[in-house]
Amino acid sequence: MTSGKNRGFSLLELLIVISIGMIMAGITFMAMKPLFNENHVDQAYDTTLSVMRNYRNLSITQSKRYIVFFTAPGTLTVQYWGVGVPVSPAPVTVATYTLPPDIQFAVQAGFPNPGPDAFGTGTTAITLNNCALVGTNCLIFYPDGSAQDDLGNFNSGVVYLTRPGDMYSSRALSIFGTTGRVRGWRLYNQGGAKWVQQ
Repeated sequence: MTSGKNRGFSLLELLIVISIGMIMAGITFMAMKPLFNENHVDQAYDTTLSVMRNYRNLSITQSKRYIVFFTAPGTLTVQYWGVGVPVSPAPVTVATYTLPPDIQFAVQAGFPNPGPDAFGTGTTAITLNNCALVGTNCLIFYPDGSAQDDLGNFNSGVVYLTRPGDMYSSRALSIFGTTGRVRGWRLYNQGGAKWVQQ
């Protein structure tokens, strides 16, 4: 027989402690969810921006051509396109990047018209020229730093990233074809939707 002092915790007391712990964990998760969502958008934006800037810089330093194209809902593919005479060889994939699953290359109703740097109307997720070489919108970075399509036309446009249903999570990247310069943008509610450069 044991004395009353050495009984330990009752089952009811343990259940109460576990319930309080689970409630606290749930409240913490709900409070942190907006931060997790923001982190996904930032990650997608940073990935897309760094891929475009990195391969532009590599095309200049290595004197090579790199193709960057976008596949819905959230994949970037980079290919190396060699030079040959009289015909260039087929492009070779060098890297593929996938955005977080809740972020897409997409637009939402209410995006400003015109888009960032006056490219597009805010109704098309990717306003770059279509490249027959890869069968979709693409950028080809050349050794002079420019961004072109596969016909040699300068390729200026905008790429939108967003979480469907959350308009003010949206980001955008504008590309200047003549220089290949890439600028980042964020959508803010400033008396209406407005793109602000990052």
